[in-house]
Amino acid sequence: MDLIGCGTALVTPFHADGAINEQALYALTQWQIESGIDWLVACGTTAETPSLNEEEWLRVIRIVTEATAGRVPVWAGCTHNATREAVQRARIAAQVPGVTAILTANPYYNKPGQEGQYQHFKAIAQAVKLSVVLYNIPGRTGTNLESATVMRLIEDAPNIAAIKESSGSLPQITELVTQAPRSFSIYAGDDNMALGAIGAGARGLVSVASNEIPAEMARMVQEALTGDWPMARQINRKFYRLIQANFWETSPGPVKAVMAMMGRIEEHYRLPMVPVAQATRARLERLCGELGLLVHAPREEGDYRMF
Repeated sequence: MDLIGCGTALVTPFHADGAINEQALYALTQWQIESGIDWLVACGTTAETPSLNEEEWLRVIRIVTEATAGRVPVWAGCTHNATREAVQRARIAAQVPGVTAILTANPYYNKPGQEGQYQHFKAIAQAVKLSVVLYNIPGRTGTNLESATVMRLIEDAPNIAAIKESSGSLPQITELVTQAPRSFSIYAGDDNMALGAIGAGARGLVSVASNEIPAEMARMVQEALTGDWPMARQINRKFYRLIQANFWETSPGPVKAVMAMMGRIEEHYRLPMVPVAQATRARLERLCGELGLLVHAPREEGDYRMF
């Protein structure tokens, strides 16, 4: 996979009654593309996907691909802790026009060992012709996909083309970069690891913060990839507090709160997700005010000097 840059793991906007806010999702997708994001992820972790039924899951993917209209690649999240269900979803998503890759995470709750994960991901890859992007996120799933297992999968399933690495381990990311074929892409899956991972050889970032600041995250990644490290570090320095704030409570609670403050979405969740605590909200609002992100707040585009 030769895709480089910054992709956004999109949130799913909801109405107060819990229905998907299709208009807001369509508008959000348009804004992301206009802001320079390189690709989009529909129905990833940030999308509250576990709370969507299969019909809603497919509808979100269709809205994003329709709004994208081929302008950027779209990855469809197809994660399930039952391999049979994950395979079925991957087959369905692969038939949606505009879907360019399948993103699939470790089976959650089951906590399979390395052989179980190998068999799981291999079954998904063999079920589709599209590129498959592995998603290693042990903090959510309870199990780590080790580099040796990734190497087995690359060898045995040629359409496994990339990995979104959210282990939080730079040594593990570096090990993959040095061992995997050059045709295999490694992407940072944590905003706070982006520059370190790119420095080690990753080809980009799948971002949460780019829901809020797509132009800024896209530029930061681009500057790092092209070797302008002083500028990349300046952007990271300015927005690092926001990157951290997005995980003051369980994601996507803070990022949805911030996007609502920005006027991009209405702040609604699906249980078991709930709004952030008032103390967290006050801290987020203060931070967003300092960064010029609030509705009607002035922003100095291109000014990444530290406060």
